[in-house]
Amino acid sequence: MRFGTMLPAPRNGGFKMEGYWVWCGSVIKGDDDRYHMFASRWPKELPMHPGWLVASEVVRAVSDSPEGPYRFEEVVLPSRGAEYWDGRSTHNPQIIKHQNTYILYYMGTTHPFMDATPDTQLELIDPRIIVARSNKRIGIAVSSSVFGPWERLDHPILQPRPSKFDNFFTSNPAPCIHEDGSVLLVYKTRTYKSRPYSTYLHGDTMLLGVARASSYMGPYEAVTDETIFPSETCNVEDPFIYRVPGGYEMIAKDMTGHTCGEQHGGIFARSEDGVKWEAVKGQRSYSRTITWDDGTEQVMGSLERPFILFEENKPTHMFFATADGPGEFTNASNTWNMVIPLQTT
Repeated sequence: MRFGTMLPAPRNGGFKMEGYWVWCGSVIKGDDDRYHMFASRWPKELPMHPGWLVASEVVRAVSDSPEGPYRFEEVVLPSRGAEYWDGRSTHNPQIIKHQNTYILYYMGTTHPFMDATPDTQLELIDPRIIVARSNKRIGIAVSSSVFGPWERLDHPILQPRPSKFDNFFTSNPAPCIHEDGSVLLVYKTRTYKSRPYSTYLHGDTMLLGVARASSYMGPYEAVTDETIFPSETCNVEDPFIYRVPGGYEMIAKDMTGHTCGEQHGGIFARSEDGVKWEAVKGQRSYSRTITWDDGTEQVMGSLERPFILFEENKPTHMFFATADGPGEFTNASNTWNMVIPLQTT
């Protein structure tokens, strides 16, 4: 793998907010020499899962150092009405700067029902959840400044394809913008079932696809007729990709542990062209067992949405959405974005 050994994580680092579930941290160094984290949050009055599908919003937090702690500054992509494709929820942010433009990739969704309230018994079979899940799409917002204002598109950049494996939704964008402005985009999807809420309740294989665009403004075109990894043997989500000499590398969450050897640990994969990928069997890019800077070890209830911060083309820090509790975010009482420094040479 191309990034260094993980160092102890600062207990007082990362980003958390009182009264909110926090997830999906993506960090960039701004022109002000501060570190700006774009993250997802939604109120704790709703359940962590599936509350994010109907109430998540992308926010920005700042810190003077990559480790944090990060301080909330503003809501970046608020709810803007059910008539918009991303009108009910914005989630999965990933921030990139290309030349003088900041590009914020994210997942958005909507539904036509009443807003969920603290009194709502929000469950997976709730119509709001079923419709919002099927409406998950990837989009972008652009700005000349990390402080905004952000221009959101009225349409997603990548739609499901009815006759292909990605016919249900598109989410979890993992972009790589090249020097010429062209984009390689890995994304998460699932195959539509006749009873999708049943799939949602009882589980199904996560699938990854690849799209390309000549510019970050699009148009984006899916370029794979089959999922990146065989669904029978490699069930992964939360991809993060980056350039290396001779191609690309990926880390992603292993849903079963069959690839990396640890359930919900991180796989490591390589590709020469960004389209054909090989997951390295038995190689783990990260583990749910982490070491804190006070010397204690902890198996995190969740460790997801990996993001690597590169400075001067060197990986310096890894960021994760994490949760306390005995395991799985549905059992958590708190979630936040944590940061793990990397040993650099």
